[in-house]
Order: sequence, then structure tokens, then C-alpha cells
Amino acid sequence: MAQLRPMTTSDLLHRRERLLGQGTPLFYSEPVHVVRGDGIWLYDASGKQYMDLYNNVPCVGHSNPRVAAAMQTQAGSLNVHSRYLHEGILDYAERLTNLHAEPLTRAVFCCTGTEASEIALLMARTATNGQGIICTDACYHGNSTEVRRLSNAGRDPAGNPEIRAIPYPQTYRPIYPAASESQLAELYLERVREAIADFASHDIPFAGMFVCSLLVNEGLPDIPRGFMPRAAEIVRAAGGLFIADEVQAGFCRSGRWWGYETSGFVPDIVTMGKPMGAGLPLAGVLARPELVDAFREKTRYFNTFASSPLQAAVGMAVLDELEERKSLENVVTAGGHLRAGLDQLQAEHERMGDVRGHGLALGVEWVLDRESRAPDRDGVGRVVDRLREKGFLAGSAGSLRNVLKLRPPLVFSKENADAFLDAFSETLRELHG
Repeated sequence: MAQLRPMTTSDLLHRRERLLGQGTPLFYSEPVHVVRGDGIWLYDASGKQYMDLYNNVPCVGHSNPRVAAAMQTQAGSLNVHSRYLHEGILDYAERLTNLHAEPLTRAVFCCTGTEASEIALLMARTATNGQGIICTDACYHGNSTEVRRLSNAGRDPAGNPEIRAIPYPQTYRPIYPAASESQLAELYLERVREAIADFASHDIPFAGMFVCSLLVNEGLPDIPRGFMPRAAEIVRAAGGLFIADEVQAGFCRSGRWWGYETSGFVPDIVTMGKPMGAGLPLAGVLARPELVDAFREKTRYFNTFASSPLQAAVGMAVLDELEERKSLENVVTAGGHLRAGLDQLQAEHERMGDVRGHGLALGVEWVLDRESRAPDRDGVGRVVDRLREKGFLAGSAGSLRNVLKLRPPLVFSKENADAFLDAFSETLRELHG
């Protein structure tokens, strides 16, 4: 009997395109065929080990035993939709809201970050009777038709009358390089005011502003101090609501429970996703009671797979892990150690134009040289691929796609940071001398 030949990477790529469609996104010029995960590690079909420095979905580590056990136990006893009473989802909602700022005391659960963004937009528009939404010109909040309009606004400012995209606030490539940080904050705030005024001039009622609290998709820029809280004040004074996207920024990622704490403001509405369920589809929106109640009354929102006993059990297991493993303390310690190592390497390597971020959400902007700050997208791509060869999985991000993005599971340690820094330093020497 003839033995079947093992499938090669080329075989898998061909089969993937045939079944899922050509152009389905993949990481790396030579994709990785992963078959197993454990903590911060992934393993390919040949048994090669990779340190995962990118994936924030398994925030408590790949194949976390507590999460897997909670999933199995609950699925083995009961899982129904939300039109039955079940204490588990109420316990989870209470525990989750207690971790947030005081006004955010009611929850709407869903399954994906995109759905959470849809709910937040609908909630803001329902509460204000407005339509106009301000976002940044390099944002990403999801994939649905409505939410994609926010991302597209940065590429086509005239494409939608109900969306206004402002330049995302930053200090490395600011809209006016000669300005001080306080002047920059005011210049970006003026763009918020201009967007609000533009809505008014076109008779479009204003609904609010929607931003990632750390501007992760924008490339984790250093935001001029004071911008976020003052932007929230301006938005509220104009009758709008301030929405914080915590899908990438939340759940201890920045060294605080929520990115909005790191950025110094309290939102009216918060969206959450990815790490909530550590792989199980779980997302949610928190807001002030009157906002959630109005949303419930006017939309009659229902999601078959949300607010379920299974979501509650897994969500609770994730919170247990984060608290019992002292993830906040670990993010501060391990993230600070990683940041210090990156800062030291930056002093030696011209291509590392800027090192920034918070906790275990860090970015390195890749440039051709520091004087011109010309973005080097191809260069960061070569770094990412070389790191993959060495067994370290990172990614590129940012508005110019030239930012090395480091966002490992929160079980990442100082020892893991040292191992990565050694490989990163070796990569820099090999590519740039």
C-alpha cells in the first residue's frame, strides 16, 4: 500500500486558495504551518518552536488549561441563547463592569470586535439622534459594511458625508514639526473642532468620536499629552459621545486594565473583543446605564450566540487567570524590561527611528535614516521574516506599515524578553551591520 506524501507548505497554500479564495491574508513571505500552541509558544508541523510576539487573542497564553477546562465543562452541561435566565452571565457582567470606570456599569455582549463596534455606533447614534462620527485617518475598528466606512474615511475623506477622519495625534510625524507637545495637542484638537463644525455646516447632527485608546492600529504613536481627555470634553460639549476601542488596548495590555486609563480619560462607551475569550468568540460593549437602556429599548438588539453561559464561563476563566497570575504586575515588569532593551538597541541602530508604546504593546518605527525619517516598509518586512526564521513571530503595522509591532501574550516574561532581544540584535547585525 502506497504511503501518502505529507502535505508541503506549497500544497497547503494551493489548497487554501482553492477552498478559501486567492488573496486570503497570511503572515510572512514563507507562511508558518502551526499545529500546536502552549503559553507564548507555537509549534509548526515539523516541531519547530516559535515565540509568539504578536497575537493578543490568547492573552493568557495559548491552550490555557483553565480556559480550556471552563469551555469543556460549560459546553458539556449547558449552553443556550440569552432569552433564558442564567446567573453565570450576570456574574460575569458584574465582575467585568467592576473593573471599569464608575459610569460604565451596563453591558451588551456580542461575539466579535466588529459587532461591538456596530453596537457602539448604533448606541451613540440612538442616544444623540445624530449620525456624524469622527475617527482618525488610520483607524481600524472592524470589517462590517458600516464599520469599514471609518477605516475608509482616511483614504477617501470625501467618500462618506457622515464620517470625518482627522490626522491621528502623534509626536513623531506631527502635522506641524516645529510645534511643542502642548501646541501639537491644541493643533490636533482644532481638527476635532473643525470636524464638528463641518458636520454642522452640512446639517449633519453630531453623534460622537470613535478612537482606539492607544491608537494601536495607527502604530502606537506617542499621543500629545492631554489630547484624549480634552478631545472627550470637546465632543461632549458639542452633544456627542466619546467611544473608546479597547479590543487591542484593554485587558492589562498597557500596564493598566484599560488603555483609556493609560491615556488619561474616561469614555462614554467602551468596546472590547479578542482577548475577552482567549480564542472563544466573545466581545462586548459597556456604557452608562441610560445609554444601554435606550439602546435596548429602541433597537431590541439580540445575538443568538452572545450573553451565553459558555461566554460567561470562559470570560470568567480569563479574568481569573489575569488576576491570579498578577498580569498587571508582569506586564509592567516584562514590558519595561523589553522596552529598556529596545531603547538600548535603538542607540546603536540608525533604522530604529522611534521606539514607543506601553506595557506589552510596543512598536519600533523603521526608517531609512533618522534625519529624514523616511519610512522603510520593506526593511521592517525583512526584519519580520528574519525573526521568523529564528523562531520569533512578530508583525508590521502602522499607517505606513513600517512599524515593528510587538504584542505577545501577557504570560511573556523577562527571560522571554532577553531571548527575543538577543535574536533581534543578531538580526539587526545580519541585516544592517
